[in-house]
Amino acid sequence: MLAARLLALTLPHGPTRCTCYCSSFTSRSTARNEEEDRFAFGADRRAAALQEALQERGFEDVELLLTSAQYRGSAALRTYLSFVYPKSAGALAMAEKPGRLATIAQSICFLAREQRASDAAWLRNHDRAVAEVAAATRHPLHLVLDNVRSAHNVGNLYRAAEAARIECVHACGITPTPPEPKLLKTAMGSAEYVPHTHDGSTLRVVRSLQERGIAVWACETTARSQDLRHTKLPMPLALVLGNELIGVDTEVIDACDGIVEIPTFGVKNSLNVATAGTVLMWEALRQWDV
Repeated sequence: MLAARLLALTLPHGPTRCTCYCSSFTSRSTARNEEEDRFAFGADRRAAALQEALQERGFEDVELLLTSAQYRGSAALRTYLSFVYPKSAGALAMAEKPGRLATIAQSICFLAREQRASDAAWLRNHDRAVAEVAAATRHPLHLVLDNVRSAHNVGNLYRAAEAARIECVHACGITPTPPEPKLLKTAMGSAEYVPHTHDGSTLRVVRSLQERGIAVWACETTARSQDLRHTKLPMPLALVLGNELIGVDTEVIDACDGIVEIPTFGVKNSLNVATAGTVLMWEALRQWDV
C-alpha cells in the first residue's frame, strides 16, 4: 500500500545500540525515533480512510501529492503526513477524534487548490517577465545545480544569475525550483526573469549541454582541479555546482570537460555554494569582456 511504502522510507529500521561497552545502551536520537514509532500505529488505516475522503471531495491523485515536486514542502503535504504519521500522543489522539478525518481532508483539498493557483500565477508572471526581456542578449553561460539542497542558496543563485543575465539555470535532482516560497523570497523578485529547467538527472543535463556544443565544467576541489586565477574559461560554458555536503557527484565530475576551483586561504577550504557560483559567473564574464 502507498502508506506502507511511505512509512518504510520515513521510519527507522531498528534501534542503534553500542556493542563496544554496553549492549543495553540506546542513543538519545534512537529513543526519540522509537517513541515516535509508537504513534505511527494505524498509519495504513488512516491513509486509506484519508484517501477515500479526499476522493469523495474530488481530490483523485494522492500519489501525486506524495511524490510530485509540485507539492514538495507544501502545506497540503505536511497536513497529510501529520495526520497519517502523528509524532506524539496528543497528535495521535487528535487524529483519532471523530470528525477529524473530514476536517483534514477538507483542509488538504483547499491547500492543494491554493498551491496550484499560486503555481499558475507564478508561471503566468514568469512567462510574461521572460517575454519582456526576450529581446535582450543573454550571456552564453549556464548554471547546473547538482542536488543543491537549500532553497535559500538556490534563491541567491537565481538572483545572481538574473544580474549576470545568463542563459539558463538547470536544477537537477532534489534542487528546489520556483515557485518554492523560500527560493522566491531569497531571489527577491529575480527568479521570474531567469529561464530555468528541472531534470532528475544531472548527468543527463551535462551530456545534453555537451551535445549542444557547450563546455561543461565542474566547480569542485579535487587533485585535478585548475586554479580559477590561472584558468581560461571557454565560451559558451556551463558551470556545475554541487550539494552543500558532498559537492558535485563523482560521476558528474568524470563526465565534465574540466574542473575549476576557487582558491581559499582560511581554515575552511570551501565557500558557500551561492557565493562560489557568483564568483565563478563574474569571473567568466570578466574574462569574456562582456
